[in-house]
Amino acid sequence: MSNRIKTKQFQDLDSQHHLHPFTTHQSLRTEGPRVIVKGEGAYLYDSEGARILDGMAGLWTTNIGYGNKELAQAAYDQILELPFYNTFFKTTHPPVVALARKLAELAPANLNQVFFGSSGSESNDTAIRLIRHYWALKGEPKRRIIISRKNAYHGSTIASGSMGGMSHVHHHSYPVYEGFRHVMDPCWYDESFDGETPEAFGLRAARAIEDEILRFGPENVAAFAGEPVQGAGGVKIAPDSYWPEVQRIVDKYGILLLADEVITGFGRLGSWFASEYYGIRPNLITFAKAATSGYIPLSGVLVDDKIVDALMAENDDFNHGYTFSGHPVACAVALKNLEIMERERLVPRVKDETGPALARLLSRFKDHPIVGEVRSVGMMGAIELVADKKTRRRFADPGRVGLICRDHFFRGGFIMRAVFDTMVCAPPLIWTEAQFDEAGTAIQKALDQTLADVKGEVTA
Repeated sequence: MSNRIKTKQFQDLDSQHHLHPFTTHQSLRTEGPRVIVKGEGAYLYDSEGARILDGMAGLWTTNIGYGNKELAQAAYDQILELPFYNTFFKTTHPPVVALARKLAELAPANLNQVFFGSSGSESNDTAIRLIRHYWALKGEPKRRIIISRKNAYHGSTIASGSMGGMSHVHHHSYPVYEGFRHVMDPCWYDESFDGETPEAFGLRAARAIEDEILRFGPENVAAFAGEPVQGAGGVKIAPDSYWPEVQRIVDKYGILLLADEVITGFGRLGSWFASEYYGIRPNLITFAKAATSGYIPLSGVLVDDKIVDALMAENDDFNHGYTFSGHPVACAVALKNLEIMERERLVPRVKDETGPALARLLSRFKDHPIVGEVRSVGMMGAIELVADKKTRRRFADPGRVGLICRDHFFRGGFIMRAVFDTMVCAPPLIWTEAQFDEAGTAIQKALDQTLADVKGEVTA
């Protein structure tokens, strides 16, 4: 049987039985999905034998790459020892205790306890409940408002989706939950005034949070929630002036700070947590994805000692949890993943080697006719596609050109994601010089092909 026939069989079965996330199912079932059958190192292989360089680490996830036998062995050994038991009913087990201890060692000093889940959405739901429960325990139950940002992504459950600031997610919430407010995102390229410096813009974007606090009254505001870098929103990197001002504001009004590190946690910016990179002091850090390099679902919330103290002061239940909170196999895989990352020095490598290499790679394309800006921090990067470089004018029908470019990347054997007309990447942390060279060739080709497709729309 040919590879093409096998692929068609998979595609037909997929269309009959599988509903995909964040997908226009009508067009997917017309085109048929790409069938991925294998992963090895920095590469994926599809059902027709094509090798694909993964520029998105799966989904901001596979930090140590694919096919790692040590992680497979850790899962196998734990499945034989204890495949599952819950952490309800005053019960624990060795892997969850060991992982909680290890995470406390890696996290900022004030975050010493962990509540586990299976996905980033779950972790942010947990954080929402912890934040509001904390203020109720402190005798301030009116503090319910959580401020986030436009284009923020905090998950796709109704609560975490409501906290996020993406209108297309809100559209399917029926309705958005109350108690969430959204201010401008800190993307200088899209949001700055003519002549406004990045420093001035960063301060203005941060002070939008303060304006919102004052609008509703500090006594009603519970927290500010933000991704250190807005990932799914288009790798939006705040100017250096932004996060210090945010920290000043949350300190001034005594509200909690939630750092959503589902994407940035575990080395992506060259520190274990991006909160350290930006010098902020969050009261909660949510994580998922790269905790296990995506090999098995695991997530969690790192919790400030003062929040834990408030919980401990009350002899009653915290009525929240998941069947798979602290799953023993997931915890064992996470422990081995962190061990490998430490042994291979992947976090300092991002800081000293791979992060700078990604910045150099993307900078090669800043003068391309359809590139308005390139930006990166650590192993996260973005290329803005525009019709007019001088005025930053976008193409008509936002997202159309991004999808054209994305499809050229896919056909060229390289995965880069389109967020409207922003091409984003977040490679596995194991990339070597060979992968950076290969990516450079693929990016040049895809940009040139896209330019040929839209040349009549581009202002020279």
